[in-house]
Amino acid sequence: MGIHELGPLFEEVQLNNILGDGKAFPDCIPTRDLNEINADYLQSKAKAGFDLKKFVELNFSLPKAYSTDYKSAASKSAAQHIEALWNVLTRKPSSSQKRDTEGGPDEEDGSLIPLPHPYIVPGGRFREIYYWDSYFTMLGLQICGRVDLIQNMIDNFSFLIDRIGYIPNGNRTYFLGRSQPPFFSLMVKLLRDEDEKLERDGREEEEGVLVKYLPQLEKEYQFWMKGSDLLSNANSSQHRVVLMEDGSILNRYWDAYNTPRPEAYKEDVELSHQSRQKPEELFRHLRAAAESGWDFSSRWFKDVKSFGTIHTTDIIPVDLNCLLHHLEQTLAEAYQLAGNSLKSSAYQSLSLKRKLAIKKYCWSDEKKFFFDFDFVANRQKEQLTLAAAFPLFFELASPDQAMATAELLEEKFLKPGGMTTTLEHSGQQWDAPNGWAPLQWITYKGLLNYGLEDLANQLKSNWTNANLKVYQQTGKMTEKYDVWSDNAEASGGEYPNQDGFGWTNGVYLAINNS
Repeated sequence: MGIHELGPLFEEVQLNNILGDGKAFPDCIPTRDLNEINADYLQSKAKAGFDLKKFVELNFSLPKAYSTDYKSAASKSAAQHIEALWNVLTRKPSSSQKRDTEGGPDEEDGSLIPLPHPYIVPGGRFREIYYWDSYFTMLGLQICGRVDLIQNMIDNFSFLIDRIGYIPNGNRTYFLGRSQPPFFSLMVKLLRDEDEKLERDGREEEEGVLVKYLPQLEKEYQFWMKGSDLLSNANSSQHRVVLMEDGSILNRYWDAYNTPRPEAYKEDVELSHQSRQKPEELFRHLRAAAESGWDFSSRWFKDVKSFGTIHTTDIIPVDLNCLLHHLEQTLAEAYQLAGNSLKSSAYQSLSLKRKLAIKKYCWSDEKKFFFDFDFVANRQKEQLTLAAAFPLFFELASPDQAMATAELLEEKFLKPGGMTTTLEHSGQQWDAPNGWAPLQWITYKGLLNYGLEDLANQLKSNWTNANLKVYQQTGKMTEKYDVWSDNAEASGGEYPNQDGFGWTNGVYLAINNS
C-alpha cells in the first residue's frame, strides 16, 4: 500500500491542503505501518478535538530536503554555472534503495521507486528522475563529457523497463499508470554516438549499444503498442493505440487510471466540479495530458478557453507519433545489427506506414502546417502548436512541408525570447507566453535539418539571450521563460525558483555548441 491508497485519510489531507503542496503528502515517509496508521485514523477522526494536521505530523515525516551549500557566483559564466550544478542535481541511491533494487523490501523511501544508479533531477527540490526531461539534460551532460551519468541514467531507465514494463512519468509509485514522451530510443542513440567516439579513439567494444539495449527498446515499443491486436473497427482505440479509417495504427496518450492524480488531488477534484464531463473521463484526460509532458495546454481542450473541456485521449498527437516512428527505425537498425533481417524489415515497414499516416492525418494542405488529429471527431485539431516542429526534427516532412512550416513558425511563433509553445494565452503553463527548452531544441534542430539556417540561428540567439538575461538577474537557469516579453523574464512556475533547471541547462549547452 502507498500513501496515495489510504482512501479517506489521503483525501482529507489533500483536499484540505494540510501540507501546502499536493506533492508533499504522497512523498512523505510513514513512521510506522500504513495499515496501522489508517486504522488509527478511522477510529480517531470522529472524536472531538481530532486534529488532522497533528495526526499527519505524528505519523509521517516529510522526505529529506536536499539542501546544499551551492550558491550562484556572479563571476561564473552560464556554462560554468551549469557544469558546477551537475553534482548538485545528482541524486545517489540510498542504502535502502540499493537493498530494494536487489529485492529486499524497505519503506524508508516511501513512494520513491528505487533505482540502482545515480541520476540527475530537474531542479533542487526534486528527489525523483523524470522521463523526457532526462534526454534534454543528457544533451548538456554530453557537452560536459559526463558520459558516466548518461550511462547511469539509461541503465536506470532500462531497470524500470525490465521491472515495471515501461518507463513511468517519474520514479514514484503514484506515477505508475502513465509514461512520458518516449525519448528512450534517442537516449540510446546519443550514448551510441558517444561510444563510437571512444571506439575511434582506440577502445574496443564487445557489444554495440543498440544491440545491448535492444530488449528494452522492444519492451518500450510493446508498451506503447499494447492492445493493437484487439483493434477491429475504424477509429476504435485500446490503451494508447488507435485504428484509423485507412487501417493504419497511430498512438495517443493514456493512463491506466481514471482517478484524480495523487500529486494534484485537490486541483483535479475541484476541476471535476466545474466540468460537464463525467469525473472518471475528466481524470483520464488529465492523466493522459500529464503523460504528454504538456501539462497543461489548451492544445488538449475542445474549447481553448475552458480547462474543463480537456479531451486528451481523443487526440492523435503529432509529436508522439514522430517519436514512435523514431523508435521503430531504431528497432529496425538494432535488429539488423543483431543479425535478424526479418525483424529489421518488419520494423522498417512499420516505420514507413507510420510516416505516411502522420502526413495523411496531421498535415494540412490548406493551412500548410502540422496539426494533432481528433480521431473521435474525425478531423484535425485547429490549434497551432510548436509540436508541428517534430516532423522536421525527425525529417518526416517533405522539403516543401518544412519550408511552409518554417514560414508559419517565423510569422507567428518566433518571439523576442524564442519560440512560443502556442498562440493561446489560456493561463496554462504550456501555452503563451511561455517557451520551453525542449521545444526550442526540437525546433532549432528541425530547421537545420532542412537548411533553414537563418531562422534556426535567430531562434538560437533569441533563446540563449533570454536565458542569459535571466541568469544575470537571478543567478539561475529556470524551467521556462516568458518569450513574448522584450525584457527576458522567467515565467512563473508551480513552485519557487530553485537551482536547476535540467533541460534548460542541457539545451543551453547543446545549442551553443552546435
